[in-house]
Amino acid sequence: MAAGKSLSKTAMWVLMGLLFLGLAGFGATNLSGNIRSIGTVGDKNLPVESYFRGLQQEIQAFQQQSGQVLPFARAQEIGLDRAVLQRLVADRALDHEASMMGISIGDENLRDRILSIGAFRGLDGEFDREAYRFALQQNGISESQFEEQLREEVARTLLQGAVLSGVEMPDTYVDTLMTYVAARASFTWTALGADDLAEPLETPDEATLRAWYEENIDDFTLPETRRITYAILTPDMLIDEVEIEDDLLREQYEARAAEFNVPERRLVERLAYLDEAAAAAALASLGDETAFEDLVETRGLTLQDVDLGDVTEAELGEAGAAVFAASVGDVVGPLPSSLGSALFRINAVLPAQETSFEEARDILRPALVNDRAQRLVDAQAQNLDDMLAGGATLEELDSDTDMTLGTIDWTAATAEGVAAYEAFRAEAARVTAEDFPAIERLDDGGLFALRLDDVLAPRPEPFEDARAAVLAHWQAAETASRLAAQAEAVVPQLDSGSSFAEVGYDAVVEENLVRSDFVGGTPAGFMNTVFEMTPGEVRVVEAPGSVIVVRLDSKAAPEESEDNTRLREQLAQQSSSTLAQDLFDIYGADVTRRADPQINPQALQAVHVNFP
Repeated sequence: MAAGKSLSKTAMWVLMGLLFLGLAGFGATNLSGNIRSIGTVGDKNLPVESYFRGLQQEIQAFQQQSGQVLPFARAQEIGLDRAVLQRLVADRALDHEASMMGISIGDENLRDRILSIGAFRGLDGEFDREAYRFALQQNGISESQFEEQLREEVARTLLQGAVLSGVEMPDTYVDTLMTYVAARASFTWTALGADDLAEPLETPDEATLRAWYEENIDDFTLPETRRITYAILTPDMLIDEVEIEDDLLREQYEARAAEFNVPERRLVERLAYLDEAAAAAALASLGDETAFEDLVETRGLTLQDVDLGDVTEAELGEAGAAVFAASVGDVVGPLPSSLGSALFRINAVLPAQETSFEEARDILRPALVNDRAQRLVDAQAQNLDDMLAGGATLEELDSDTDMTLGTIDWTAATAEGVAAYEAFRAEAARVTAEDFPAIERLDDGGLFALRLDDVLAPRPEPFEDARAAVLAHWQAAETASRLAAQAEAVVPQLDSGSSFAEVGYDAVVEENLVRSDFVGGTPAGFMNTVFEMTPGEVRVVEAPGSVIVVRLDSKAAPEESEDNTRLREQLAQQSSSTLAQDLFDIYGADVTRRADPQINPQALQAVHVNFP
C-alpha cells in the first residue's frame, strides 16, 4: 500500500500541474462552446479540454527540445496527435475500470488532499476557501469538476499501484542475469594477420574480381541516395567583408584587461593554528627531522587540505607581502589569515603575464569578426525567406544574393561538407519533392535552403567504380580464409596441451575479464564468443583480413564484492520494474479493449483547426 500512496501523491501533483498550467492555454483558444467531448470510453467522456491541453503540451515540449517551430501538420506526420489520444483513452479506460470496481476515496481523504495543495492557501499558510474558488475560476473549472477529476486521478493511481506493487522477478532469473553480466573468464589468444601467411596472396585476375563482385553484390550496393540542390550562407563566407575598427578592439581589450594582464601568482599551502604562539612553535620545530608535511600530518590533515592553489599577493591580504618576498620552498610565518595565525609554504612562482594591445589584437579580432559576420547573415535572413516565398529559385539566390549554390548526393551516412551540419542532415532526410525551399538555420549562425531533385533507390555500384573496394574485399576475405586454414592445422596441438609458444605463436594472456570488457585488436562480439566456450576449448575466430586463435583457460562465477552486491540489487530492481510495467501494459490494453472507446472524428477535427 506504501507504493500506492506514493503513486497517488505523485499523480495528484501531476494533475495540479496540468490544471493550473495547461488550462490557462486552453482558455485562450477559440474552440466551439458546443464541443465538450471527443468521444467516450466506457461510461467516461473524453474531455475536449484534456485532449487539447495534452496535444498543446506535446507540441510545446517538442519545440523546446528542437528549438524549431512545429507546425500542426508536421505534428500529425510524426504522430503526436495519435500519441496524445492513445494516452488519454488509456487513462479514461482506467477511470472506467476503477469506477466499475468501486474504487474511490472518501470525502475526508479528498478534503485532506485539497487542503494540502499550496495554491489554495492564504497569506497565513492555511487553506483559504476564497483562494480555492478563485484559482479554479481563473482556470475555467468548477469546484465539482475539479473534485471529480481529483477523485478519478487518485482512484486510477490506486488501481495502477495495485497492479505494479509487489511484482518481483524470481531469484533464478536474477542469478542468470548476474552470471551473464559478471561471470569471469581467463583466456589466451593471439591475432594473425597478412604477415603471418605462409605464402603471400597472388594478384587476382579480372575474372576472379568480377565473380567476387557478383557473389557479394550486397556489399557493393549503394544506399538510397537523395540528390539535393542547396543554397548556403555562413558567417565564414562574409568574413572578408567585415572590418573591425581599432576603437572597438581597444574597447574589448580594456574590458578583458584581467585576462590579458595577469599579476604574479604563487602556489601556496597554508597551515593555520589557534594562536600565534602555536604557529611560532611549529615553525621553530622545522628542521632536518621535521618537515612541513610532518606538521600537516600531525594536525590530522593532508596536503590537499592546506593547498590554496595559485594566489595573488592581494588575495593573501596582510600575509601577501611576506609570502611574495619569500623563495620557492620557504616556510614563512606566523602570518595573519582568515583562519588565524598560519604558516605558509611557497611551492612555485607563476610569473606575471602582460599582453599588450598590439599582441592581443590577433586574439580579439576573430571573435569580433565572426560576431559581425553572423549579424550580416542574420540581417539577410528575412529578405532571403521573402524571396523564396515570392517564387525565387535557389539558382536565383546564388546569382542575386551572397548565398552560394551547391549539390550533394546525400545518404544517411553522409557527414562531410554541408552534411556535417545536424540541421542540414535533418532537413535532407525530411524534405520531399513537393516541398518548396525555405530558409533554415545552421548551428553556427548560417542559413541554408534546399530542394530535393531526385531519389535514387538502393542499387549496385558499377564494377568499374567499385573495383578498388572489390579488390580490398577479396584480399581481406582470402587472407582470413587462408589464415584460418593455417590456424586450424595447429588447433589439435593446442587442444592436447601445447602452449601457444610451442606452436610458434606470440600470445596474450587475459585474466578474470567479464563479458563487457573490451580487448583491443579483437573483432566485435569476441567476448561473447569467449563466454560460449568451455574451459580448454580452442577456437579460430575470423575477422576482416585476420583471425584470432583463442583458448579458454577457465571460467569463474561472479566474485563476492560490494560492487557485485549492488549490481545484483540493481538488476533485481530493474527486472522487477520491467515485469511490473509489462504486466500493467497488458492489463491496460485489456481494460481499454473492454471499455470499447468511441471517438468522434468531427470533434477531433474541431480541436485540430485551433492549431496553427
